[in-house]
Amino acid sequence: MRKILLASYLVFIATSCGKIEKDTNPEAIARVGEDYLFLKDIRNLVPEGSSAADSVQIVQGFINRWASQKLMIAKAELNLKDSKKVEFDELVEQYKIDLYTKAYIEELVKQTIDTAVSSEEMKAYYDSSKSNFRTSEALLKLRYIHLQNDNPKYETIKQKFFDFKKNDRQFWDTYKLQFKDFALNDSVWVEMNQVYQKLPFITPENRATYIAAGKSIQFRDSLDMYLVKIVNVVNKNQVSPYEYLQPTLKQVILNKRKVELIKKIEKEITDDAIKDKEYEIFK
Repeated sequence: MRKILLASYLVFIATSCGKIEKDTNPEAIARVGEDYLFLKDIRNLVPEGSSAADSVQIVQGFINRWASQKLMIAKAELNLKDSKKVEFDELVEQYKIDLYTKAYIEELVKQTIDTAVSSEEMKAYYDSSKSNFRTSEALLKLRYIHLQNDNPKYETIKQKFFDFKKNDRQFWDTYKLQFKDFALNDSVWVEMNQVYQKLPFITPENRATYIAAGKSIQFRDSLDMYLVKIVNVVNKNQVSPYEYLQPTLKQVILNKRKVELIKKIEKEITDDAIKDKEYEIFK
Protein backbone atom coordinates (compact mmCIF):
# COMPACT_ATOMS: atom_id res chain seq x y z
CA MET A 1 0.00 0.00 0.00
CA ARG A 2 2.80 2.41 0.95
CA LYS A 3 4.56 1.73 -2.39
CA ILE A 4 1.35 2.51 -4.28
CA LEU A 5 0.96 5.79 -2.41
CA LEU A 6 4.58 6.76 -3.09
CA ALA A 7 4.16 5.92 -6.74
CA SER A 8 1.03 8.07 -6.84
CA TYR A 9 2.93 10.88 -5.21
CA LEU A 10 5.77 10.67 -7.72
CA VAL A 11 3.25 10.91 -10.53
CA PHE A 12 1.85 14.00 -8.81
CA ILE A 13 5.33 15.54 -8.53
CA ALA A 14 6.14 14.78 -12.14
CA THR A 15 2.94 16.35 -13.42
CA SER A 16 3.02 19.36 -11.11
CA CYS A 17 6.73 20.20 -11.40
CA GLY A 18 7.21 19.52 -15.07
CA LYS A 19 9.97 16.90 -15.00
CA ILE A 20 12.32 14.92 -12.77
CA GLU A 21 15.93 14.71 -13.86
CA LYS A 22 15.94 10.93 -14.22
CA ASP A 23 19.02 10.92 -16.43
CA THR A 24 21.22 12.31 -13.66
CA ASN A 25 19.73 10.57 -10.61
CA PRO A 26 17.01 8.03 -11.42
CA GLU A 27 16.04 7.73 -7.72
CA ALA A 28 16.00 11.49 -7.06
CA ILE A 29 12.69 13.18 -6.27
CA ALA A 30 13.98 16.71 -5.59
CA ARG A 31 17.12 18.78 -6.04
CA VAL A 32 18.57 21.93 -4.50
CA GLY A 33 21.85 22.86 -6.18
CA GLU A 34 24.06 19.79 -6.02
CA ASP A 35 22.03 18.16 -3.21
CA TYR A 36 19.45 15.53 -4.07
CA LEU A 37 16.57 14.04 -2.09
CA PHE A 38 16.04 10.39 -2.93
CA LEU A 39 13.09 8.05 -2.84
CA LYS A 40 14.73 6.05 -0.04
CA ASP A 41 14.69 9.18 2.14
CA ILE A 42 10.88 9.27 2.18
CA ARG A 43 10.14 5.55 1.87
CA ASN A 44 9.02 5.16 5.51
CA LEU A 45 7.69 8.68 5.92
CA VAL A 46 3.99 8.01 5.36
CA PRO A 47 2.18 6.10 8.16
CA GLU A 48 0.31 2.93 7.22
CA GLY A 49 -3.36 3.58 6.54
CA SER A 50 -2.87 7.14 5.27
CA SER A 51 -5.09 8.22 2.42
CA ALA A 52 -3.61 9.26 -0.93
CA ALA A 53 -4.38 12.92 -0.21
CA ASP A 54 -2.77 12.77 3.26
CA SER A 55 0.27 10.99 1.82
CA VAL A 56 0.79 13.69 -0.77
CA GLN A 57 0.48 16.38 1.90
CA ILE A 58 2.95 14.65 4.26
CA VAL A 59 5.57 14.04 1.57
CA GLN A 60 5.16 17.47 -0.02
CA GLY A 61 5.59 19.10 3.40
CA PHE A 62 8.74 17.07 4.06
CA ILE A 63 10.24 17.98 0.68
CA ASN A 64 9.44 21.67 1.15
CA ARG A 65 11.12 21.69 4.59
CA TRP A 66 14.15 19.84 3.20
CA ALA A 67 14.45 22.31 0.33
CA SER A 68 13.99 25.31 2.61
CA GLN A 69 16.78 24.11 4.91
CA LYS A 70 19.14 23.47 2.00
CA LEU A 71 18.44 26.89 0.49
CA MET A 72 18.87 28.66 3.83
CA ILE A 73 22.19 26.96 4.63
CA ALA A 74 23.45 27.79 1.14
CA LYS A 75 22.57 31.47 1.65
CA ALA A 76 24.11 31.44 5.11
CA GLU A 77 27.37 29.91 3.89
CA LEU A 78 27.49 32.50 1.10
CA ASN A 79 26.77 35.55 3.26
CA LEU A 80 28.16 34.84 6.74
CA LYS A 81 31.59 36.24 7.55
CA ASP A 82 34.42 33.72 7.48
CA SER A 83 35.20 34.43 11.13
CA LYS A 84 31.61 33.56 12.09
CA LYS A 85 31.71 30.33 10.07
CA VAL A 86 34.97 29.32 11.76
CA GLU A 87 33.40 30.04 15.14
CA PHE A 88 30.38 27.87 14.30
CA ASP A 89 32.56 25.05 12.93
CA GLU A 90 34.51 25.03 16.20
CA LEU A 91 31.26 24.91 18.20
CA VAL A 92 29.98 22.00 16.09
CA GLU A 93 33.23 20.10 16.54
CA GLN A 94 33.24 20.72 20.30
CA TYR A 95 29.60 19.59 20.52
CA LYS A 96 30.50 16.38 18.69
CA ILE A 97 33.40 15.78 21.09
CA ASP A 98 31.18 16.42 24.13
CA LEU A 99 28.41 14.19 22.76
CA TYR A 100 30.70 11.26 21.97
CA THR A 101 32.71 11.40 25.20
CA LYS A 102 29.61 11.83 27.36
CA ALA A 103 27.92 8.80 25.77
CA TYR A 104 31.09 6.71 26.12
CA ILE A 105 31.71 7.70 29.74
CA GLU A 106 28.07 7.09 30.71
CA GLU A 107 28.18 3.61 29.20
CA LEU A 108 31.38 2.79 31.12
CA VAL A 109 29.86 4.15 34.33
CA LYS A 110 26.67 2.12 33.81
CA GLN A 111 28.73 -1.06 33.42
CA THR A 112 30.99 -0.36 36.40
CA ILE A 113 29.24 1.64 39.11
CA ASP A 114 28.00 -0.06 42.27
CA THR A 115 24.38 1.09 42.71
CA ALA A 116 23.83 -0.61 46.08
CA VAL A 117 23.73 1.91 48.94
CA SER A 118 23.40 0.55 52.47
CA SER A 119 21.33 2.21 55.19
CA GLU A 120 24.54 2.51 57.25
CA GLU A 121 26.19 4.49 54.44
CA MET A 122 23.19 6.78 54.09
CA LYS A 123 22.98 7.35 57.85
CA ALA A 124 26.69 8.13 58.09
CA TYR A 125 26.42 10.65 55.25
CA TYR A 126 23.32 12.19 56.83
CA ASP A 127 25.01 12.55 60.24
CA SER A 128 28.04 14.23 58.69
CA SER A 129 26.05 16.61 56.46
CA LYS A 130 22.63 17.05 58.09
CA SER A 131 23.07 20.81 58.50
CA ASN A 132 23.05 21.07 54.70
CA PHE A 133 19.62 19.47 54.46
CA ARG A 134 17.06 22.05 55.57
CA THR A 135 13.33 21.81 55.00
CA SER A 136 11.91 24.15 52.35
CA GLU A 137 8.48 23.81 53.97
CA ALA A 138 6.98 22.19 57.05
CA LEU A 139 6.85 18.38 57.20
CA LEU A 140 4.27 16.41 59.13
CA LYS A 141 3.50 12.91 60.25
CA LEU A 142 -0.26 12.54 60.51
CA ARG A 143 -3.24 10.36 59.86
CA TYR A 144 -6.68 11.51 58.75
CA ILE A 145 -10.14 10.38 57.65
CA HIS A 146 -12.51 12.35 55.44
CA LEU A 147 -16.11 11.13 55.56
CA GLN A 148 -19.67 12.38 55.22
CA ASN A 149 -20.83 14.13 58.36
CA ASP A 150 -24.00 12.02 58.60
CA ASN A 151 -22.13 8.69 58.69
CA PRO A 152 -24.12 6.51 61.14
CA LYS A 153 -20.94 4.88 62.48
CA TYR A 154 -19.20 8.19 63.11
CA GLU A 155 -18.82 7.77 66.89
CA THR A 156 -17.37 4.26 66.52
CA ILE A 157 -14.98 5.42 63.81
CA LYS A 158 -13.93 8.45 65.85
CA GLN A 159 -13.23 6.35 68.94
CA LYS A 160 -11.12 3.87 66.97
CA PHE A 161 -9.30 6.66 65.13
CA PHE A 162 -8.17 8.58 68.19
CA ASP A 163 -7.42 5.38 70.13
CA PHE A 164 -5.50 4.07 67.12
CA LYS A 165 -4.06 0.56 67.20
CA LYS A 166 -2.30 -1.01 64.25
CA ASN A 167 -3.83 -4.40 65.01
CA ASP A 168 -7.30 -2.94 64.25
CA ARG A 169 -6.67 -3.65 60.59
CA GLN A 170 -9.84 -5.71 60.17
CA PHE A 171 -11.93 -2.83 61.48
CA TRP A 172 -10.40 -0.36 59.02
CA ASP A 173 -10.69 -2.81 56.13
CA THR A 174 -14.40 -3.04 56.91
CA TYR A 175 -15.09 0.70 57.16
CA LYS A 176 -12.63 2.35 54.76
CA LEU A 177 -15.00 1.93 51.79
CA GLN A 178 -17.27 4.45 53.53
CA PHE A 179 -14.55 7.13 53.58
CA LYS A 180 -14.17 9.81 50.92
CA ASP A 181 -10.44 9.82 51.58
CA PHE A 182 -8.07 8.60 54.27
CA ALA A 183 -4.44 8.04 55.22
CA LEU A 184 -3.72 5.90 58.26
CA ASN A 185 0.02 5.43 57.88
CA ASP A 186 1.36 8.10 60.24
CA SER A 187 4.98 6.97 59.96
CA VAL A 188 5.55 8.81 56.66
CA TRP A 189 6.61 12.46 56.43
CA VAL A 190 4.22 14.58 54.36
CA GLU A 191 4.87 18.05 52.92
CA MET A 192 2.66 20.91 54.09
CA ASN A 193 1.35 21.63 50.58
CA GLN A 194 -0.07 18.11 50.44
CA VAL A 195 -1.85 18.72 53.74
CA TYR A 196 -3.50 21.84 52.32
CA GLN A 197 -4.74 19.79 49.36
CA LYS A 198 -6.07 16.87 51.39
CA LEU A 199 -7.44 18.91 54.31
CA PRO A 200 -8.80 22.10 52.68
CA PHE A 201 -10.10 23.53 55.96
CA ILE A 202 -6.44 24.07 56.92
CA THR A 203 -4.94 27.10 55.17
CA PRO A 204 -1.68 29.09 55.45
CA GLU A 205 -3.65 31.71 57.39
CA ASN A 206 -5.05 29.37 60.06
CA ARG A 207 -2.40 26.66 60.15
CA ALA A 208 -1.13 27.75 63.57
CA THR A 209 -4.55 26.79 64.97
CA TYR A 210 -4.28 23.21 63.74
CA ILE A 211 -0.66 22.27 63.14
CA ALA A 212 1.12 21.12 66.27
CA ALA A 213 2.64 17.80 67.32
CA GLY A 214 0.10 15.68 69.20
CA LYS A 215 -2.88 17.75 68.03
CA SER A 216 -6.24 15.95 67.62
CA ILE A 217 -8.69 17.61 65.24
CA GLN A 218 -12.39 17.17 64.49
CA PHE A 219 -13.71 19.46 61.79
CA ARG A 220 -17.26 19.50 60.42
CA ASP A 221 -18.85 21.55 57.66
CA SER A 222 -22.23 21.26 55.94
CA LEU A 223 -21.26 18.11 54.06
CA ASP A 224 -18.11 16.58 55.48
CA MET A 225 -16.32 15.54 58.63
CA TYR A 226 -12.56 15.34 59.07
CA LEU A 227 -10.75 13.44 61.78
CA VAL A 228 -7.05 14.31 62.02
CA LYS A 229 -4.21 13.31 64.32
CA ILE A 230 -0.95 15.25 64.00
CA VAL A 231 1.82 12.97 65.24
CA ASN A 232 4.91 15.10 64.59
CA VAL A 233 5.93 18.37 62.92
CA VAL A 234 9.22 19.69 61.54
CA ASN A 235 8.93 23.37 60.66
CA LYS A 236 10.40 25.17 57.66
CA ASN A 237 14.19 25.68 57.62
CA GLN A 238 14.79 22.94 60.19
CA VAL A 239 17.03 19.91 59.65
CA SER A 240 15.12 17.45 57.46
CA PRO A 241 14.36 14.06 59.07
CA TYR A 242 16.53 11.15 57.98
CA GLU A 243 13.56 9.04 56.85
CA TYR A 244 12.29 11.81 54.60
CA LEU A 245 15.72 12.29 53.03
CA GLN A 246 16.55 8.65 52.31
CA PRO A 247 15.78 8.75 48.54
CA THR A 248 17.74 12.01 48.23
CA LEU A 249 20.66 10.65 50.25
CA LYS A 250 20.89 7.60 48.04
CA GLN A 251 20.98 9.75 44.90
CA VAL A 252 23.60 12.10 46.38
CA ILE A 253 25.85 9.16 47.29
CA LEU A 254 25.43 7.63 43.82
CA ASN A 255 26.24 10.97 42.18
CA LYS A 256 29.42 11.26 44.28
CA ARG A 257 30.41 7.73 43.24
CA LYS A 258 29.73 8.62 39.62
CA VAL A 259 31.94 11.73 39.76
CA GLU A 260 34.76 9.77 41.42
CA LEU A 261 34.43 6.95 38.89
CA ILE A 262 34.54 9.36 35.94
CA LYS A 263 37.74 10.92 37.30
CA LYS A 264 39.22 7.45 37.70
CA ILE A 265 38.24 6.42 34.15
CA GLU A 266 39.68 9.61 32.66
CA LYS A 267 42.96 9.12 34.57
CA GLU A 268 43.23 5.47 33.50
CA ILE A 269 42.65 6.35 29.84
CA THR A 270 45.30 9.08 30.01
CA ASP A 271 47.79 6.86 31.86
CA ASP A 272 47.29 4.03 29.36
CA ALA A 273 47.82 6.40 26.45
CA ILE A 274 51.08 7.68 27.97
CA LYS A 275 52.24 4.12 28.68
CA ASP A 276 51.48 3.04 25.09
CA LYS A 277 53.14 6.20 23.74
CA GLU A 278 49.87 7.34 22.17
CA TYR A 279 50.01 10.61 24.10
CA GLU A 280 52.99 12.80 24.87
CA ILE A 281 53.72 16.46 25.54
CA PHE A 282 56.61 17.97 23.62
CA LYS A 283 58.95 20.10 25.70
